[in-house]
Amino acid sequence: MTTETLERPVVAAATRPSRRRRGGVERAKARAGWLLLAPSLVHSVIFIAIPGVMAVYLSFTNARVAGQGDWIGLKNYLDLFQDAQFLNAVKNTLLYTIAVVPVAMALSLAVALGLNQKIPARGLFRTLFYIPVVTSTVAVAAVWLWIYNPAAGLGNQVLAFFGLARSGWLTDPDVALPALMLVGIWQGLGAKMIIYLAALQSISPDLIEAATLDGASKWQTFWNVTWPGLAPVHFFVLVTSIAGSFQVFDLIYVTTGGGPANATNVLTFDIFTNAFERLHIGYASAETVIMLVFVGILISLGRLSLRNREDL
Repeated sequence: MTTETLERPVVAAATRPSRRRRGGVERAKARAGWLLLAPSLVHSVIFIAIPGVMAVYLSFTNARVAGQGDWIGLKNYLDLFQDAQFLNAVKNTLLYTIAVVPVAMALSLAVALGLNQKIPARGLFRTLFYIPVVTSTVAVAAVWLWIYNPAAGLGNQVLAFFGLARSGWLTDPDVALPALMLVGIWQGLGAKMIIYLAALQSISPDLIEAATLDGASKWQTFWNVTWPGLAPVHFFVLVTSIAGSFQVFDLIYVTTGGGPANATNVLTFDIFTNAFERLHIGYASAETVIMLVFVGILISLGRLSLRNREDL
């Protein structure tokens, strides 16, 4: 028997305890991770998963205020696609999302790029852009109600200064929804700006410097270095923006109440009306399920679009 043969059991015996220790450490880390996740998981189950399952079930019933209601199958869904008010709410919600999300993302990225430079009072500008995010939507709506006041609002004063005709703003069916889109873009700009700003600061300056030394222009540096570095952030901002635009409610509730002539009636407001004013819980649940399907489709399309841009 060689010396090498005698040493093998000794080495194996020495490595076994260390492996066991590593396994114990990994299990301890896993337990600690699950413990830290537990509050969020409990919250998600109680306030997201269970209500979601209940909404799907109730969408197949004629439940009114409380209770299970009678099973009616797909009747709610069939009635919805013959409901002119629901179809109008879907149209308004999609228009709001398609207009607000890309514009807000582009503007927030532009602002983040500007505030990532060494400019005077940079911290002050970052704070000013972020203030609308932490301001109550009711307070924001009150300020914009004054701006959009047809008689003495700031909006019409600006139009008059440039010699343009006054607008009814929130009282004009053709202008009301675009006016609220402007508010949505303005209020959500700061949150997206902060996310993009953090992502920009995580991109290695060495990559920017290398591109500059290779003779790349600012646009080439942005497109070939900065933009790919922001790819995960684009998707996160896209998902949160789409979800936020589909959840717009308080702004509509305070400013227009879905009017004028249902011009600003969106899905969340229509769900609220059916559930808590008309007490059609099953019908409103069917609307909720359809809204979630729309959100999923738009997020998938957005992800596909971003992936195609990354491949260019």
